[in-house]
Amino acid sequence: MINVKNIALVKALGARIRELRLQRDMSQEDLANEADIPLSQIGRIERGENNPTISSLYVIAIALNVDLKQLVDLKLKK
Repeated sequence: MINVKNIALVKALGARIRELRLQRDMSQEDLANEADIPLSQIGRIERGENNPTISSLYVIAIALNVDLKQLVDLKLKK
């Protein structure tokens, strides 16, 4: 379960992954296959329902052909 304080962060991260995926004209299935992560997990991450590990973020970044720091470059409202 996601800690309430982290909901905005997890949702912003999911939105960022979706944004990068769509910029590359990739489907969720394409990303899941490239990152070797279950399709259902990609969906949960993008919807902000799953707080991915740093290892998952790393393989997602590789699959999206971006640096990890680009993946986590989030604009959070304070």
